[in-house]
Amino acid sequence: MTFTVIGEALIDVVVRDGATVGEYPGGSPANVALGLARLGHDTELVTRLGRDARGDLVEGHLAANGVRLASGTRDDAPTSTATARLDHDGAATYTFELVWDLPELRLPDGLVCAHAGSIATFYPPGAARVRDLLEAAAPRATVSFDPNCRPDLQGSPDAARPQVESLVGLADVVRASTDDLAWLYPGRDPVDVARAWRGLGPALVVVTYGGDGAHGVTADADLRVPAVPSTLVDTVGAGDSFTSALLSGMSDAGLLGGRVPPISAGTLTALLEHAGRAAAITCSRPGADPPTREELVALL
Repeated sequence: MTFTVIGEALIDVVVRDGATVGEYPGGSPANVALGLARLGHDTELVTRLGRDARGDLVEGHLAANGVRLASGTRDDAPTSTATARLDHDGAATYTFELVWDLPELRLPDGLVCAHAGSIATFYPPGAARVRDLLEAAAPRATVSFDPNCRPDLQGSPDAARPQVESLVGLADVVRASTDDLAWLYPGRDPVDVARAWRGLGPALVVVTYGGDGAHGVTADADLRVPAVPSTLVDTVGAGDSFTSALLSGMSDAGLLGGRVPPISAGTLTALLEHAGRAAAITCSRPGADPPTREELVALL
């Protein structure tokens, strides 16, 4: 049973107080793939990397953690970068230097879930191929989507909203942060947006509130869980860790592999708490460093 994650892998250049702290493998979809692999799932990443030292760094990091790269991943363009500037609370804002395209490929046999999100779903020319792959996955696997909006790259909310809503309608599972929803729908309650999105087709829509927990909406449940306490180092990759642990928990519960069956209030609470623990661990250490399954069990 394979998870296929589709989207950008890049180098995070981390800057604090005006000085570069270091360069680390990153990219929201790559972080989700890393999190799934660390939680024990067979995971393939469909992405692109340059044939350069930064591409070697990303590929080596992912391979060391059990993530397979799809064929045709490396090309002659430079590996993309995201410069993350951390404020005094450890929160990151990003600027990007990007190349995004995808090779022709087929999805693997035994696919249980296809996840995509962030820059990969809107940045040309690769965004069209991402959509094609999700549409190809939908008849036989669960589709997951995280918009992870990038206002500096997407233009206006009015321009971005139709594309985001179209992918929400294709997905079975959607996670969005309050920052995403505040930008896409200024002045609207994030939970009201989640309820409206669930009406577009997903079985589960989750809104994450950072240190204030998460709210999930299904056909049978509509509830909030508090955040798991954590000693904050930074928030880099926390949302991605939440997403990977949410999907992992759904897999463990037998909820993936096609259309998602009904999710009760009790099951939803357990899923959100499980994902929140993963995010808390990630916030307690620098960079996008999601937990292993053993670390999550130990936190219990």
